[in-house]
Amino acid sequence: MSVQDDRVEAFHKLHAGGCFVMPNPWDVGTALALEQFGFQALATTSAGYAWSLGRADNRLALHETLEHLRAVASAARLPVNADFEGGFADEPEQIATNVELAAATGIAGLSIEDSTGDAAEPLYPFDLAVERIRAARRAIDESGTGIVLTGRSEGFVVGRPDIDETIRRLTAYAEAGADCLYAPRISTVDQISAIVDAVSPKPVNVLANAPFITVPLAASLGVRRISVGGTLARTAWAGFLRAAREIAEEGTFSCFESLPDVDARFGH
Repeated sequence: MSVQDDRVEAFHKLHAGGCFVMPNPWDVGTALALEQFGFQALATTSAGYAWSLGRADNRLALHETLEHLRAVASAARLPVNADFEGGFADEPEQIATNVELAAATGIAGLSIEDSTGDAAEPLYPFDLAVERIRAARRAIDESGTGIVLTGRSEGFVVGRPDIDETIRRLTAYAEAGADCLYAPRISTVDQISAIVDAVSPKPVNVLANAPFITVPLAASLGVRRISVGGTLARTAWAGFLRAAREIAEEGTFSCFESLPDVDARFGH
């Protein structure tokens, strides 16, 4: 078996029972640092990577994302799930092509979103959204990699917080071949429970981007996977901006106290 095969197998096993946290590094350094805390898998964040390039989220090109996935997956020792945004295409045929390219980077899984980027029509029509997941499933099967496919419904991200429609979409994505289901920015126990019950026995990912949930509570609700999206990156940006503002506005450097020895973390 190849290294990717081993990681894909391990990633599938993580989804089979229990609840695990899959934090989101935004570059090789943060991926290697997170591995030291005993996590069992990692996930990229399109937002965190985009910010490192001086761009807003959803402003990455396909070739940039593929290069990023290849770099993180080759450096990390853990299974890596790819934030593959909306698959960088509208039509199912192109989604399949792009998913095949992503699967070849060494990742253990990827997600496909149903948001369009169009404020007037922020979600793909239901039937097209389902066909996009079906195309991703077909591409993964044909690639022979077996990577984990996550179907994401973005209603709560794009201003359409309709739990019934979200469940309708996630249930359809499960039937179309998604291995894991994910509705980012749901934020109540009732919403989480409703989604878990609707798509069971398939696993559900919950986004912890605020202190509304804990790992034990998520596990008790039947959640299998927790990710943090770009929130670790935003935490790092908060410290950076706070220190920069102090220097610029106060001419002082109090934020430079009690800093970590980063070299030591990487073995120097």
